[in-house]
Amino acid sequence: MTKKKILFLCTHNAARSQMADGFVNAQYGDRYEGYSAGNEPTEVHPCAVLVMAEAGIDISSYRAKSLDGFREASFDFVVTMCADAEENCPVFPGGMTYLHHRFADPVAVTQDKDQCVPFRQVRDQIRRWIGATFSSVGAKF
Repeated sequence: MTKKKILFLCTHNAARSQMADGFVNAQYGDRYEGYSAGNEPTEVHPCAVLVMAEAGIDISSYRAKSLDGFREASFDFVVTMCADAEENCPVFPGGMTYLHHRFADPVAVTQDKDQCVPFRQVRDQIRRWIGATFSSVGAKF
């Protein structure tokens, strides 16, 4: 069985797309290959690494990647994850099926006491959406 390839896109490839990539590869790696990129990549946010470790998934070796590095590739699914149109969500022409699901940008939300709280919230939302969209029980495709 050939694995289907999924590219998760966010502007900075710092949190949401990295977490989605981690969930797909850790939980559904027998059927899918997850990748992530952004049109303005920065660095993977430390809170994204921390909250994924809390969920039992190690993304500490992940790096923010530019969408340009995937221009010659094709994907079965291209998933944009930006919260709103103002975020300049990346566009990728090499996909067969395009999906969009809005997730708040946890980097943009600050907490005085624990800045990782919004990352946990978004992590849990992404986990549920990935399960509902790509698991064998809830797979829509």
